[in-house]
Amino acid sequence: MALKYWAAIFVLGIGWGMSFMFNAVLLRELGPLSVSMGRVGFGALGCWIYVVAARKQVPDRPQRWLALFGFGVLSYAAPFAFYALGQQHIASGVAGILNAFTPALAVMVAHFWPGGERATWQKSLGVVFGFLGILVLSWPLLQGGRQSEIWAVLVTLCAPLCYAFSVNIARQFRDIDPVVLVAVALTGATAAITPLAIWAEGLPVITRLETWGALFIIGFILTSAAFILFYWVLPRVGPTNITLPTLIAPVSALAMGAWILQEPLKLEHLTGMSLILIGLVLIDGRLLRNIRRRPALR
Repeated sequence: MALKYWAAIFVLGIGWGMSFMFNAVLLRELGPLSVSMGRVGFGALGCWIYVVAARKQVPDRPQRWLALFGFGVLSYAAPFAFYALGQQHIASGVAGILNAFTPALAVMVAHFWPGGERATWQKSLGVVFGFLGILVLSWPLLQGGRQSEIWAVLVTLCAPLCYAFSVNIARQFRDIDPVVLVAVALTGATAAITPLAIWAEGLPVITRLETWGALFIIGFILTSAAFILFYWVLPRVGPTNITLPTLIAPVSALAMGAWILQEPLKLEHLTGMSLILIGLVLIDGRLLRNIRRRPALR
C-alpha cells in the first residue's frame, strides 16, 4: 500500500480507539443513552453535509429507508449505547479491548449465516484465542466478586455482537453508496434512540465545555468523517487491509485511557489484549500465508 493509505488506516485505528476515551468524558455529565444519541445525531449531520455537498443519490423507496433505519439501530444506536452503559463500570481501555473481539464474533455469526462464510480451523483457533483474552480480562473480576463490572463486560460485548450481525446484513445494501448508507442509517439510529434517551434520562443538560468538545469530536470526526475516510480508502486497499484498524484501536484505547484519563494499566489488560490480537492475526491469516510462502534459506 502507498504511504497515504497506511496513514489513513492508522488514523482510523487510533481515532476509533480514542472514542472510548471520549465516551468516558461524556459519561461525566451525560447518561449512556444520551451519549449514543449525541454521537449518532452529530454523525448523521456530518454525513448529510457531505452527501448534499457531493450531490450523491439517495434511495427513493420508503421500504429501503425503513430497512436502513433498522440497520442503523443495530449498527450504531445499540452498540454506542452498549459501550457507554458498560463504561459506567469498566475502564475505557478495557472497552476498547473488548471491541477488538468483533472479528471473532463475526466469524461465528458468518459460519451459521445463510450463505455466509464457513469458519476454517485457523479462524476457529483465532476465535478461541479471542475467548481466552476475554477470560483473562474477566478472571480478576470473577475472583473479586465484582458483579457490576462482570455485567459491564457482558453488556459491552453486546456491541461487537451487534457489529457481527450488521456486517452480514450489510450485504443487502451493496447497491447504495456507502456514505449515503451511513447517513440514512445514522438518521434512523437518531430517530430510534432520541425518544428512549429522553424518556429514560430526561433532556440532556450540558454545562461543561469539555462535554461539547467530546461530542463534536466523537460525532463529527470519529463517526461521520471517519466513515467517509473509511469508505474512501476501502476500494483502494481492499477489504482485507481495511480490517487493520481493528488491530490498532485496542492499543490506542488502552494507551489513551492510561495517559489521558489516568486509568490503571494492569497485567491482565495487556495479556488479554495480546491474546485477542493473536486471535485477530489468525482470523486475518495474512501473516501465516506470508510465512508459508517465504522460501527456505539454503
